Amino acid sequence: MGEKVLDVDMLAFEADGKAGRDAVVNGVMRSLETGFVYTSHDMSQDFLDEVYGMLDQFFSLSTELKSTATAEGTHGQRGYTGLLVETAAISDVPDWKEMLNWGNDLPQGHPLKTRYPHRFLDNTFPEELVPGITETLESFHKQVLDLQLRFLRIIATGLGASASFFDSIVPGGANLTRAIHYPSMELAPNDSHIWAEEHGDINLITALPRATARGLQIKSTEGWMDATPPENHLIINTGIMLEHISNGKVPTGIHRVVADSEQVGDRLSIVQFCHPTPWTILSPMPSCIDSENPQRYAPIAAADKLDQVLWEINLLEDNRRVD
Repeated sequence: MGEKVLDVDMLAFEADGKAGRDAVVNGVMRSLETGFVYTSHDMSQDFLDEVYGMLDQFFSLSTELKSTATAEGTHGQRGYTGLLVETAAISDVPDWKEMLNWGNDLPQGHPLKTRYPHRFLDNTFPEELVPGITETLESFHKQVLDLQLRFLRIIATGLGASASFFDSIVPGGANLTRAIHYPSMELAPNDSHIWAEEHGDINLITALPRATARGLQIKSTEGWMDATPPENHLIINTGIMLEHISNGKVPTGIHRVVADSEQVGDRLSIVQFCHPTPWTILSPMPSCIDSENPQRYAPIAAADKLDQVLWEINLLEDNRRVD
């Protein structure tokens, strides 16, 4: 893994000439040796204030009220997921966090929803508890997905493919947005729990526009380092699926979320996991295979890869790996 996360300007890639675009691509690919990169973006900060305010209102409610937003049978892909459920694949100790999940809301009869009903589920929002939250969170999902697709054009260029390589497989993917509330560690059952244990995300890339407190740490060759993006910047980290199709040229960004001994109180963040369509075959890109980097991975369907990881992280409700 690399040792330094760089700050790049996605907007410059979209606006500048060839020299400017090349500089952004170069910076992104060097930074992604860590699995992470920070970038400028054009999402309204006032809108982010509104989103985080509504979610703070929701997570401040009692467990009984929050649980009314649970979406049974969705394996943590929709609605509310309570504390001490999701568990990192390397651990048998559940994370000290609770979540609200939502994603693409496809119409009935859509071929993706027909073929993958367990992937494209109906959203469950706590509208009665926080009036207006449905429209706000749906808009947030669309805006962040647009940012992710735009950033993937930089990565595609850096991998030697057309900038539009991901355009046909991402908009219809099983993209998931997750608000994560990490309660104060003083409330945790015991000291074996942390906010989120070391893990890599399953998807292509993950975007984090903001967090209300520090805690995100990145694994590097020198050990753990704090994620310290410039103000109003987006954090992008890479996932297992991007490592697969880049034939290992872009490693998975390994990370965890921990509260240090001087940190009191809770933490709220919202991440979006960017996925290809479930029927996409994840196969290493020809531009990433050569004599020095022979093909490392066999092809696998994106849907199958996701099912494997959902079991590993303890979200399959009828077959949990950890009770």
